[in-house]
Amino acid sequence: MTTLRTSALFMLALAVGVTAPRAFADTAPQAAPAPDKSQLMSRDEVTRILASNRKITTSQGIEETIKVRINGIDQWLSIRGKDRRNPILLFLHGGPAAPAMPEAYTFQTPWEDYFTVVQWDQRGAGKTYLANSEKAMAPGMTVQGMTDDAAQVVQYLREHYNKQKIFILGHSWGTVLGVNLAQQHPDWFYAYISVGQVVNGRRNEEVGYNFALTQARAEGNAKAVAELEAMGPYPGNKLTLDRLGVRSKWEMYYGGLAWGRKDYQFDVDAEELSPDYSKQDLAAIDKGSLFTLNHLMDPLLAVNFDHTTHFNCPIIVFVGAHDYTTAHELTEKWFDDIQAPSKHFVSFADSAHMVMQEQPGRFLAHLVSDALPLAQKAGDVAPVEVERSK
Repeated sequence: MTTLRTSALFMLALAVGVTAPRAFADTAPQAAPAPDKSQLMSRDEVTRILASNRKITTSQGIEETIKVRINGIDQWLSIRGKDRRNPILLFLHGGPAAPAMPEAYTFQTPWEDYFTVVQWDQRGAGKTYLANSEKAMAPGMTVQGMTDDAAQVVQYLREHYNKQKIFILGHSWGTVLGVNLAQQHPDWFYAYISVGQVVNGRRNEEVGYNFALTQARAEGNAKAVAELEAMGPYPGNKLTLDRLGVRSKWEMYYGGLAWGRKDYQFDVDAEELSPDYSKQDLAAIDKGSLFTLNHLMDPLLAVNFDHTTHFNCPIIVFVGAHDYTTAHELTEKWFDDIQAPSKHFVSFADSAHMVMQEQPGRFLAHLVSDALPLAQKAGDVAPVEVERSK
């Protein structure tokens, strides 16, 4: 599996074949010699060890992967936390159709001390794609249909776990659903937490393209300059997957996806060892992406939240200072215009788009310091540690 499973329109382009080894064959350093496979553990053994290491054993803990009937199809949830008395945090993954469940073990485990974390494979994504026919999923493959799915997931969590409010965290494409939910049901949420916000799909493409072209010219990268200039003006009247793939390839190469990295293979490799996904589940990611892009590429490009700035629930916005997958400057301007009961902004200095993986410790610290107090005020937390000092 080599497809780069990232977020937003970037994910859609890569799903049709712009893969890490091929896209960067002429720019990446030579790979190290292949290891002796006779000395390697099997995937089953690795995933067993990882699952055992992060097994939740506390008396109030919860660790389950379940399917729930949502809007006519089976949709999969992973629900994990050390104490079910903690607030629920629903993670709305990117893509579309780029589930975070298979990579969550690389960053989420410490969150589970403070939150009951829910990973949801959305319609057309991962386990949910595998569990349903494309015919059954197709009617809801719209922005509104996906928002309706998300609302039903929130309602299930609130009712099943007896929670008046929860947190929602939207990443990239997930921020489209997050904004819609926060607009439509503000009383359901302690806060909407935005990470890699999609503000204006078309303008985002322009900014990401200009970033990549500027970097390529400054470096004297003739190949990149030629490929990018050949597409101008970008995105033009009709954004094709080929054009999108070129822009995304070079934006990633210059660190706009993961700061300091030229590709996303580190994440793809981690997914291959996921204790939460079978080989069949992993294969379904790419199949789901191909299905999803036919329905959601144009609607995502048409997203425009420039004037969606009045919220009736608290807003917390996290950005990577080098993010050009969803351009950070667009989010910064959007945040300035927001009116909400409270709002808080954090820029992560050494991150691009994948903040929770690039700076996981600082990300968690801000979840605990900036979000958790909103639930603490309502008493929706487990008892804290007993401390003494002399």
